[in-house]
Amino acid sequence: MASVMGLLEEREAAARVRVEELQAEADRIMSELAAAEAVLERRAIARVELAEALAAPGDAADAAVQEAPEPVPAAKAVKVPVAGRPCRTSGRG
Repeated sequence: MASVMGLLEEREAAARVRVEELQAEADRIMSELAAAEAVLERRAIARVELAEALAAPGDAADAAVQEAPEPVPAAKAVKVPVAGRPCRTSGRG
C-alpha cells in the first residue's frame, strides 16, 4: 500500500504536468492570436490605403480620416505563478 504522502506527491506531479501542457497550449494560442491580429491590421490598413487611392484628389484627406480603422488592442497573456513550478521570467528555477 502506498503512503498518503506518496499518493499526494503523485497527484501533485500529475497536476504539474497538466499545468505545463495547458501553458504550452496557451502560449501557442497567444502566438496564433498575435499573427491573426497582424493580418487583420494589415488588411484594415490596405482598405484605407485603397479608399484614399480611389478618392478624388481633394477628398483623399477626408477619406483617410473617415476610413481610419480602430487600433487592434494587443493581446496580453496573464501568467499566474504555480507552486512548485520554476519561474521562467526570473531565471531562477
